[in-house]
Amino acid sequence: MSGRGDERLIPPDGDAPEPPRMPRRPPPVRRPRFRQWRGLLGTVAALGLLGTVSGGLVLLGGYHHLVSGLPTVDGLQNYQPPVMSRLYSDDDRVVAELAAERRIFVPASAIPLRVQNAFLAAEDHKFRTHAGVDPMAIIRAGLTDVLFRHNRRPVGASTITQQVARIMLLGSNALSFERKAREALLAIRIEQVLPKDRILEIYLNEIYLGNGAYGIASAAQTYFNKPLDQLTNAEAAFLAALPKSPTNYNPFRYPAAALARRNFVLDEMVDIRAISRQEADAAKAEPLMPKGFRRPGPLPDSEWFAAEVRRRLIDRYGTQQTMEGGLEVHTSLDPKLQQAEQGIVRDALMAYDRSHGRWRGPVTHLNDITASADWLTPLRDVTPPGGMLTQWRLAVVLDGRGRIGWADGKQDVTGHTGTLSARDAGWMRGGHGVRAGDVIMVEPLAGQSAAALRQIPLIEGAAVTMDVRTGRVLAMVGGWSYAASQFNRATQAMRQPGSSFKPFVYLAAMQNGIPPSQTFLDSAVSYGDWHPNNYEKDFWGPTTLHDALRESRNLVTIRLAAHLGMKTVADLSQQIGIADNMPHVLPAALGAVETTVLREAGAYATIAAGGRKVTPELIDDVRDRNGHVLWKPDGLNLVSALPPPPPPQAPATGTDPAQGGDTAQGSAAGNAPQGGSAADAVFPGGRDEASPSAPPAAPQPPAPLSAQTPPFIEDTRPQVATADAAFQVTTMLQDVIRRGTGRAAGAGITTPLAGKTGTTQNFNDAWFAGYSAGLVTVVWMGYDTPQSIGKGETGGSLAAPIWNRIMKAALDGRPDLEFRVPEGVTLVRYDTGRGVTTDAFLDTQTPGSSTRYTDKGASGELTAADTGAENMPVSESDMSGAYDGEPSSGAGGRGPAASQRQEPASSGGDIGMGGLY
Repeated sequence: MSGRGDERLIPPDGDAPEPPRMPRRPPPVRRPRFRQWRGLLGTVAALGLLGTVSGGLVLLGGYHHLVSGLPTVDGLQNYQPPVMSRLYSDDDRVVAELAAERRIFVPASAIPLRVQNAFLAAEDHKFRTHAGVDPMAIIRAGLTDVLFRHNRRPVGASTITQQVARIMLLGSNALSFERKAREALLAIRIEQVLPKDRILEIYLNEIYLGNGAYGIASAAQTYFNKPLDQLTNAEAAFLAALPKSPTNYNPFRYPAAALARRNFVLDEMVDIRAISRQEADAAKAEPLMPKGFRRPGPLPDSEWFAAEVRRRLIDRYGTQQTMEGGLEVHTSLDPKLQQAEQGIVRDALMAYDRSHGRWRGPVTHLNDITASADWLTPLRDVTPPGGMLTQWRLAVVLDGRGRIGWADGKQDVTGHTGTLSARDAGWMRGGHGVRAGDVIMVEPLAGQSAAALRQIPLIEGAAVTMDVRTGRVLAMVGGWSYAASQFNRATQAMRQPGSSFKPFVYLAAMQNGIPPSQTFLDSAVSYGDWHPNNYEKDFWGPTTLHDALRESRNLVTIRLAAHLGMKTVADLSQQIGIADNMPHVLPAALGAVETTVLREAGAYATIAAGGRKVTPELIDDVRDRNGHVLWKPDGLNLVSALPPPPPPQAPATGTDPAQGGDTAQGSAAGNAPQGGSAADAVFPGGRDEASPSAPPAAPQPPAPLSAQTPPFIEDTRPQVATADAAFQVTTMLQDVIRRGTGRAAGAGITTPLAGKTGTTQNFNDAWFAGYSAGLVTVVWMGYDTPQSIGKGETGGSLAAPIWNRIMKAALDGRPDLEFRVPEGVTLVRYDTGRGVTTDAFLDTQTPGSSTRYTDKGASGELTAADTGAENMPVSESDMSGAYDGEPSSGAGGRGPAASQRQEPASSGGDIGMGGLY
C-alpha cells in the first residue's frame, strides 16, 4: 500500500462499483392557515401604525405651525373699535365727521332685530347654533367649487365668527387652505371666549360697507341718512347685501346688481322666518334708494369752521384720538349765521371783482360747437374749476349772439339753453371777448331762460362773528371757497390791521387816566426819513382824542403813543392778545403790526366785555365715546354760591414811570376845556375830588349765603384793562359809527354799535372791526399776495358795508342792548370844538377838560429821544425785524406830547406805515 488514503479498492471480480445514493429530502412542513393571516395582519398593522404615527406627527407639526403664530382672542373681550369723531353745531346738527374709518359704534342691545336677521340671512343662517364653523356649509361649498366653478373664485363658507377672526385678528384675505385653517381655529377659540351677541356686535360694527362707511350705523347714515331703528326691511336687506362685495353692489354705480342682491337677501330672510313672504314682496317693490336722496356731507359753508376745530383737536389730543377716538365735540357754530355770513362775503367779493376787474376769459374751449350740434356730451366732460360754487353751472357759448347752453346737474339729459344779459355780454367783450365753443361759468336765473355770467374773484376776504361775553365764535369765513383753497384767512393769514389797531392806543391812554377830551397837536412831524401824515393831508391843530379817533387822525395817534411810551402800548396789546411780539416803534401805533382776523375779534371783544380777557373759542366741550367731559373752556364757571365782593380798585392816574410816559391827569380842578365849551352835564353832589393816591377803602365782608341763592356765573378771566377805560373807548367808538369814518357800518341798525375802520399802507388791506353789547364782528378784505386794492378803497368803503350786512343778520331776532355804564363813570355831553358829542368821564376827571403837560425843559417839539424813534426802521421793508427785545433808554422817553404851538405844515410825506383811515 502506498499509504495514500484516497485510493479506491477494486473488487477482484472486476465488477464496477454501484453509484452512491442521494439522501431523500423530507417533505415540507405545512404551517397553519391562521398563522399566515396573522402575519399579514401584523404587517398591515405595523405599516398602518407607522403611517398613523407619521401622519400624526405631520398633523401635529402642521397644527403647531398653524397655532404658533395665531393671535390671542382675549383682546376681543375689551375691544373698542376705532370710531369717528363728530362735530356738532350749537343746535346739535352734525357739522362734520373726522375719521380715518367712518364708523359709529352701536352696542348689540341697540341693534334692531330686523337688522340682525338681515345679516344672519345673508351671511350665516346657523350663527346661533354652530361652534364657530359650519361643516355642512364647508362641504357644500367644496362640492360646488369642484363641480361647477372651474377657474373661478371659490364659493365662501365662512361663518360670521370666521369673518370676525379674519377681520379682527388675521387681517388677511388671501385665498389659501392655511389661512382658512387658521381662521377656523380662531373662530372656535372666539366662540369659547365670547358670547354670540358680542361676536355679532363686533362684526356689525367692523365690516366695511362701501362709500367710506364702516359698520352698519355709519352705512345707514351714508346710504339712507337714517338711524338704525328707522330702517325698513328693504333697507336692512340692502345693507346686508353689501359685505359680499361693496364695490360690485354699489347702488350708485351698479344699481341693477345691487337690487338683485337685495332681493336675494329678502328671500333668505323668508327662509329663516325673519319676515313673511308678503313682507318680502312688499319690500322688493320699494326703490333701491329713496327718491331725492342726497348723501350727507358737511354742513353747508361750515368747512372753514370745521377745519379750524380739527386743527385744535389734533393739537390737543393728537391725530389718532381725534380721528379714531369717537370724540363728541360740541361747537359754538351758528349754522344759519354761518351760511349768511359766507354768502355776504362772497357777494362783496364778486361785486368788487366785477367793478374793479375785467372778465378774464373762458374756462376752456370746445371745438365744433353749434346750437344744432350735440354740445351737451362734450360739456359734461369738462372739469369744473376749483372755487366754482355749487349753484353755478358750466355753460358753452352756442353762437356769437350770447346764446348759451348748460346742464342742470348730472340727471339732466336734455340740457337748457338761454341767453346772457346785455350787461354780461358787454363785460365779456370788454375783456377777452367770446366765441362759440367757449365754456364759461353761469348762474341760472330762477324762472327765466337766462343766466348770469360768473367769475371766480381774485380778491379774498375773511370774517369772524363771536359772542362778546363768552368768546364763542358763532361764524367764521376764511375766504372765497374752501374747495379752492383750504388756507383760512381768518386764523392763518397774518396781516397788518391798519387804523383798526388805534383803539388799543387810546385804551392805553384811558387806562392811564387821560380823558377823552384831552387835546394833542395835529400837525406835521418827521422822524428821520419817515414823514407820517393824515389820510386827508391836512392838519387840525389841537384836537381832542375823541375827534382824533372818530376821524382816524394819524398824527394825533402818533403823538399820543409817543407820550405814553410804546412799551406801554405794546404791553397792553400783548396782554389783550392782538399781537404776540409788538415792536416798540411808533409806526406800530398806526397798525404796522401783524395779527389775524380772529385775534382782532378777541381783542375787540375784550374792550366790549369791560376789559376782561376774551379768548375766541370754537369748542364748547369735548366728550369721549362714553359721554365723559374731557375738556371745556376755562374762565366762566356756573357756581351756586354768592361771590365775595371784588376788592375796590384805585382809579388809574398815570403811567408807571418804569414803562415810560408822564402823568396824564395833572391837576384837573379848575382846568377849562381847551378846544370846546364847558360841559353841560349835571353831576351828583358830594363827588370825591381827593387825591388819586389816597388809600382804598377797606373791603367789605362777603354777603351771607342763603338757601334761595340762585346760581351765578363766576368769571375768573384776567382783567387786562379797567372797565372804566374800556367803556370810555367804547363811547368814542360809538361816534365813529354815528358820524365818523364808519358811518356805512351803522346804516339801518338801531342797536347801539361801536367800531373802527382800518386801511393799511398803499391800500393793501381794508378792515372793519366793531361790536354791539352782545356780538363782535371783524371783516377783512385784500389779496393773498399783498397789493393795492385800489386808490381810495378804504375800510370804510369796502369792509364796513360787509360788516353792516353781517351784523344785520346776526342781530336779527336779538334785543337792542345798551352798553353797560360802569359805576363811577358819568356820560357827559360837551363841545369838542368840532361839534357836540358825548363821552364817558371818571369821577376824578373834569368833563371836557384838557391838561397842559409839563415839558420838563424840552423844546416843545417831539424828537427821537422823546418818542423812541431810534427803534424805528428807516423803511417799511425793515419793519419785520425791527425790534426783538427791551427798549433802549429812549424808547420809553416822554416829551411834551401835546404842545400847544401850531407847527408848520410839511410839504408832503407818507400817509404812514400802518393805518391810514
